[in-house]
Amino acid sequence: MLITTATLNALRKGFKAHFQGGVGQEKTLYQRIATTVLSTAGEETYGWLGEMPEVREWIGDRHVHGLKEHDYAIKNKDFELTIGVQRNKIKDDTIGVYKPVFEGFGRKVAAHPDKLVFGLLKDGANQKCYDGQSFFDTDHPVLDAEGNTYTVSNDGGGAGTPWYLLCTSEVIKPIIYQEREAFDFVALDNPTDANVFKNKEFLYGTDGRCNVGFGFWQTAFVSRQPLTAANYEAARVAVQSMKADYGEPLNLSPDVLMVPPALEGAANRLMKNDQIDGSDNEWKGTAEVLMVSRLA
Repeated sequence: MLITTATLNALRKGFKAHFQGGVGQEKTLYQRIATTVLSTAGEETYGWLGEMPEVREWIGDRHVHGLKEHDYAIKNKDFELTIGVQRNKIKDDTIGVYKPVFEGFGRKVAAHPDKLVFGLLKDGANQKCYDGQSFFDTDHPVLDAEGNTYTVSNDGGGAGTPWYLLCTSEVIKPIIYQEREAFDFVALDNPTDANVFKNKEFLYGTDGRCNVGFGFWQTAFVSRQPLTAANYEAARVAVQSMKADYGEPLNLSPDVLMVPPALEGAANRLMKNDQIDGSDNEWKGTAEVLMVSRLA
């Protein structure tokens, strides 16, 4: 194949089409448990996560709530993926073999939010959230009706395979996926480019800016206890009993039971069977089973 501007333009369009095709093929799950926030700066501060005021009866002057300023920010990170195509491959007209490569390229990009979101949740016992505690912890500080501090747990303990009970119906889901710049397909394929001149290689890549962080810890519960009806009930009670500062119930309703592959069977039996061990299963259909391979 003769390398000309027209040829390279056609190749670029073809490679980009394969890339976009791969993006469309990937089935992602992060949207189920993460709220996407569009970022406009290098980092975004979420100090307001500490307090969401309640509606009150209007007696006398308005009561102006000053939102708590927790020092919690999500700093955007740069990510990239680049591949090279040898000039001789184009000259020898063997570029057809690159179709699956660029499709896979696109799928990797589409899956990147899943990688970030589920990776963060999986490490939630070691990563801090807005209150300065680990996201999954046994002693999150909360104020009671009199303004005294007490502690609340969203960690069921145990030493087995972790499973998660999440409330995803709130405005802010358990995880925040922060996007600054969406991934875009770019090319460095001018015959006079240094990479072509020095290495006989055309470069095609994508890059973007994003990151992830935690939303409200109250909307997520982790347990390493066996996934039984009794332990599931305890997790539901814990989430449903969560209160805001000063004793206001949060009225959370957990709706996703998220598990790794090893617990998919146990989760399906608990959520889909009419009976468990010969007794009526009162927990059937109370949550959606979300199996996430990245939690393995």
